[in-house]
Amino acid sequence: MNKAFVKETEQDDDDDVQLAPPIPPGAKNYLTPSGYQRIKDELLQLIDVERPEVVKVVHWAASNGDRSENGDYIYGKRRLREIDRRIRFLTKRLDLAEVVDPSVHHGSDQIFFGATVTYSNQDGVENTITIVGIDEFDPLKGKVSWISPIARTITKAREGDTVTLHTPTGVEELEILEVSYPAAK
Repeated sequence: MNKAFVKETEQDDDDDVQLAPPIPPGAKNYLTPSGYQRIKDELLQLIDVERPEVVKVVHWAASNGDRSENGDYIYGKRRLREIDRRIRFLTKRLDLAEVVDPSVHHGSDQIFFGATVTYSNQDGVENTITIVGIDEFDPLKGKVSWISPIARTITKAREGDTVTLHTPTGVEELEILEVSYPAAK
């Protein structure tokens, strides 16, 4: 199919990289062991299962003749490009990965990567967050990236400390109530 009829460009190949949270220049891609394993499992699933299945469909569709109006062929090729793009992205992320085991700080009251922290704001509202890697963050589950403003503000603080968080709405004082790390396995 002629590219004039499709809303795809050569630049579409890097969409995953542009949508992903950026890693600060010169920094490693810090990950917890479970985060590293999740990315590795996704990569292996794409390489060993999904891509071969799509290749079979595309091969079968190509053998049917006219490819210009063959939906299985057109969408199969598009899916292959998506899979290959994701494989490249995950490979780059794993190449930069630095696995940090938070259990080495078990029993510590100082905040580092992997800590689960309970803090209260000046209104007395308590929040619990876990500092994780860029590829692991999930605000709805209380997981924040180590490059987020809150994580950068509380890193190296200890239980009982009060830290100042600068937000777009102003300055907020946070009191660190509890710091915990997972036990070593």
